[in-house]
Amino acid sequence: MCHDLKHTKTESGDDLVKALSLKLEDALYARVLAAAKRQGITQSDVIRDAILARLEPSRGRVVGSTFDLAKDLAGYVSGPVDLSTNKSRLRGFGR
Repeated sequence: MCHDLKHTKTESGDDLVKALSLKLEDALYARVLAAAKRQGITQSDVIRDAILARLEPSRGRVVGSTFDLAKDLAGYVSGPVDLSTNKSRLRGFGR
């Protein structure tokens, strides 16, 4: 991969940032363009987000077990404890 660094000012003009040029295969470039268009952001934002996601794997992802992710949806339901196993309770179900 070839890269060149140069110093550039941000759009607001206050902070100095480094610009990086890189080479992408046509298919990957097309994916970057499509993602930028779909998300309504710049190509630079797509690439910057992808780099950060690679460097910080938990960035933007919710980490935890299925229970951890859904525990606010779980609760106690009152009713018969044998509802799913007692065939007499299934009479007429689905009619």
